[in-house]
Amino acid sequence: MKYTELKDMTLTELLAKGRDMRQEVFNLRLQQASGQLEKPARLRALRRDIARTETQITVLRRKAA
Repeated sequence: MKYTELKDMTLTELLAKGRDMRQEVFNLRLQQASGQLEKPARLRALRRDIARTETQITVLRRKAA
């Protein structure tokens, strides 16, 4: 996910997106623990996407304050 895609989203959309990505990370970690994870790089990409999302959430909250 690119940061430019996140800039157009609202706060509630970003929060929902972050929740979904955290759930996906949880599921991938379960797969990794059981030895069924096919794309280990997906975990890294998701963590970075979550960080980008959290950054945009912080930016929006600071603008609102």
